Amino acid sequence: MSPWNPHSWQRFPAMQQPDYADPSELEAVLARLRRMPPLVVPEEVDRLRGLLAEAAAGRRFLLQGGDCAEQFKDCTPESIAGKLRVLLQMSVALTHGGRKPVVRVGRIAGQFAKPRSKPTERVRGQELPSYRGDLINSLTADAAGRRPDPARMLEAYFHAAATLNHLRALTAGGFADLHHPERWELPGATGEVPEYRRTLDQVRESLDFLEALGGVQRDVLERIDFYTSHEALLLPYEEALTRWVGDASAYYNLGAHTLWVGERTRQLDGAHLEYLRGLRNPLGVKVGPSATPEHLTALLDRLDPTREPGRITLISRFGAAKIGSALPPLLKAVQATGRPVLWSCDPMHGNGVESAQGLKTRDFGAILSELRQAFELHRLHGSHLGGVHIELTGEAVTECTGGSEGLSEADLAKSYETGCDPRLNGTQSLEMAFLIAEMMRG
Repeated sequence: MSPWNPHSWQRFPAMQQPDYADPSELEAVLARLRRMPPLVVPEEVDRLRGLLAEAAAGRRFLLQGGDCAEQFKDCTPESIAGKLRVLLQMSVALTHGGRKPVVRVGRIAGQFAKPRSKPTERVRGQELPSYRGDLINSLTADAAGRRPDPARMLEAYFHAAATLNHLRALTAGGFADLHHPERWELPGATGEVPEYRRTLDQVRESLDFLEALGGVQRDVLERIDFYTSHEALLLPYEEALTRWVGDASAYYNLGAHTLWVGERTRQLDGAHLEYLRGLRNPLGVKVGPSATPEHLTALLDRLDPTREPGRITLISRFGAAKIGSALPPLLKAVQATGRPVLWSCDPMHGNGVESAQGLKTRDFGAILSELRQAFELHRLHGSHLGGVHIELTGEAVTECTGGSEGLSEADLAKSYETGCDPRLNGTQSLEMAFLIAEMMRG
């Protein structure tokens, strides 16, 4: 492979990139971003890579979740705390039921861009450029709002910094203390998950017993590790957040702890793989119906030539109807390489449907079916599913049908808030966590 640097991707075809009208305006924004402080530090990135290596070895379980695409307007203390709350609730269910420590990674503090299948979309009868996330353009349905605006990159940086600052304050300030899980209650939740109450009672009893024995230090239970992730989509923005770290003699993207490449941008000769291959960050790869064994093994050779544990997370996303035939050949191909990858399952993206009212939705039963099949297929082929990747929110939205609340298509319009793809609400997410814990136990 040719020598790498943070801008060598510019020699390769780059998919899903906006066309900015004024190159000088774009460069002025990028120049300012290059001077801004990093959002995360290399030591945190290295720590996460080690935890992911343990998950790949079966000693931990990865819970990665958050918004489909964050919106600037949702950078509020209530929204940020809500996402953290639901991930904390889920991690308790997974740890208690699955008997493994959980690695918590949010789709947060940077998930501001989304690839789109078409360059335009019809909104109220008008053909407009597609909304590509607040990092690039506006959800406002007019020509001015949909124009790619480079200044949005600075807005994204500052919103990510504010989000991360609040997350750090919460996790360091006792918000995640297992002694006080009542702080994690989701305001406005529309349903109850009875197993959660029983689990909390059992956790409290266990804590009381261990502390009476002196077998656990209280401060260990008051703080958690929480990491951030987003899709590395807008390459000029990602390059501007890339820093040389002398102590490690390596380049890190310090805009997030881990990044992933999507199904639409993982071309072997494409700019996204070229950019990502030179980073020290752990990387995720979305693997969907277009993936072949040959493509996947070649991709791994490109992104992970040294076969480093914790480097690569493969995130399958086929849909409940396709995973049974599509996943096994890929499992066999990766196993044949002997690579220590972490397999995760994204049961959301392959199960999208359109309601009779024209709203994008996903059914809880289909999501659950893909997860069940993923666990079963990994076991059948001597592999190991070590994580899940879920689009969710702590808010009481009605975007996905099904679950214990019994949401139907008729309920979608009650609280349909997403700017892009539908998310599980807090009750559905917690219910799903308990079902995943059962699958972890086999």
